[in-house]
Amino acid sequence: MPKKIIIPSSLKQLEELEKYVDGFIIGLKDMSVNMPTYFTFFEIKTILEKYKTKEIFVALNKNMHNNDLEYLKEILIEFEKYQVKILYYDVSLVNLKQELNLNIELVFAQEHSTTNYATINYWKSMGADYTYLSNEITLEEIIEIKNNTDSKLLVTVLGYIPIFVSERHLINNYLTYFNLQKEDKYYIEKENKKYLILENKNNTEVYSNYILNAIDELKIYEENNIEYAVFNSLDIEENTFNEIIKNIDKLTSKEVEKILNNTDKGFLYKETIYKVKNYEK
Repeated sequence: MPKKIIIPSSLKQLEELEKYVDGFIIGLKDMSVNMPTYFTFFEIKTILEKYKTKEIFVALNKNMHNNDLEYLKEILIEFEKYQVKILYYDVSLVNLKQELNLNIELVFAQEHSTTNYATINYWKSMGADYTYLSNEITLEEIIEIKNNTDSKLLVTVLGYIPIFVSERHLINNYLTYFNLQKEDKYYIEKENKKYLILENKNNTEVYSNYILNAIDELKIYEENNIEYAVFNSLDIEENTFNEIIKNIDKLTSKEVEKILNNTDKGFLYKETIYKVKNYEK
């Protein structure tokens, strides 16, 4: 069975599920995107000290700016003291690992680019021994990648899928322009589908209108030696998510659908083929 990795929404949830999983993905405040919550540097160090028997991935997966680099160097040097794996989007992390001669494990995690083994193998040659696969490829393509790379693979099994990230404050700009009051949640509505949109001080994020549900595919991942199965708690009611994780070995996709009422297989059995149309004037 692939190792079970959760992306928790709180320290309380992390503590409650610790004995049911093999590890965690956690985001660092101001240095991560697409996380249900963002932990401070002090909180992450405390987690690393407390859960030494778990595999811990820290997401540093935002586009880095010049003014991020000194802080990035400091935290990478500090993280080297622990057996921590770093999810990266920006290639500055690859360069800094080489520049600072750090013995730290990197995870190639460019959501929309981790789609083929040629790109994955290139970044492995540059020092990224792990890859978090895109959610936009088919199950067949996942297996093809596994058969053609030595990179250790992470795949999402449960959770909303990130579609879009922008550094613009789209919600706040909209509310300001139309002089509207802030609400608890916002959605983009299109073709009778609602896409969750979240905003923090650093960026705006848009997610799928469904929760990816690949519980049944866990057996296929096991048969094909996929190393890590990721369960993302973002916008899933905490107690509900906890009960699913505690019983994950007993549940089927149909049973999880009954619990969540909004799941889908995403692109696992659906090829994403885009064609350019020629419009005549």
